[in-house]
Amino acid sequence: MPELGQLSGEQAAALTGLAPIAHDSGAMRGKRAIGGGRRQVRHVMFHAALVASHHNPHLKIFADRLRDAGKPHKVIITAVARKLVTIANALLKSRQNWSAQTP
Repeated sequence: MPELGQLSGEQAAALTGLAPIAHDSGAMRGKRAIGGGRRQVRHVMFHAALVASHHNPHLKIFADRLRDAGKPHKVIITAVARKLVTIANALLKSRQNWSAQTP
């Protein structure tokens, strides 16, 4: 994704298809679901999130907090994938490298 580093975190998540899309109509509030964006990037990020939710200390804490709140597995992995995209976007925007201290 050559656009990373030039977008906001929300725009980067939408471009990868990891942003929640509302299905609301009038007073009815529907479910949120991901979709759109770049399908191949979304699948790669989903697999990266599976690994990161178990092995990255910061993202493991985030995933465990969602798990303790009773969120379904797919919601947890999607949230971790979105967080990975926003972290990558922020690092590219600030021209920094990943370090263990970076939350």
